[in-house]
Amino acid sequence: MTAADVAAALAPLAPPGAPFIIGVTGSVAVGKSTFAQQLQGQFEGAELVCTDGFLHSNAKLEELGRLAAKGAPDTYDHLALASALSAIRSGPATFPAYSHITYDIDPQLARTLAPPPVLIIEGLTLRDPATGPAALLDALIYIEADETDLELWYVARFLELWEAAETDPTSFYARFRHMDRDQTTALAQMVWRQVNLKNLHDHIVHARPRADLIVRKGPGHAITAITPNRPELT
Repeated sequence: MTAADVAAALAPLAPPGAPFIIGVTGSVAVGKSTFAQQLQGQFEGAELVCTDGFLHSNAKLEELGRLAAKGAPDTYDHLALASALSAIRSGPATFPAYSHITYDIDPQLARTLAPPPVLIIEGLTLRDPATGPAALLDALIYIEADETDLELWYVARFLELWEAAETDPTSFYARFRHMDRDQTTALAQMVWRQVNLKNLHDHIVHARPRADLIVRKGPGHAITAITPNRPELT
């Protein structure tokens, strides 16, 4: 099973006029970004954006005392996200962007897009009640995997960023370079369990019953099942 199979399964949900707005959500580290890029390749002229750009800045989150909870619904600017998704239906819209290197919003990465034939938006907080009505999206894909795999993937990504920070003092992960690999692994496991797994259980998983299509991944990020979640897709 591939992204092409997912694109074919979504076809009945495409609106008569552009853009076809497709959301991709699921746990941290489930591979939303890579999957969304693969899905983008199935549609000519598709654009890809991320909900991470709608996180509040680190300064704002520090002010709110919520920096350690980044990714939870209240750490996003839901009004701005809903406004951008509404605006792109009929005209240009600006989508801010986030840097996983600096761990903060990067104004230089923001993009203003004209309405594309297909817009894929990946990330957390999609179809959260605070973001707005389901009509903001034409389709929602929920990606899931075993929690043991999710933890392994998260720790591996954390270590990659930690390793890259050895030659990049501007990286957020440079602050952990004094730690050895075992200590860094333990830190990543702690962050996974105390922040990301908690967010999955408390918030993210509630998008699953609201999704139109559920994509299941096995070890190695391979798609093992595609399950329709509404009658039009069966």
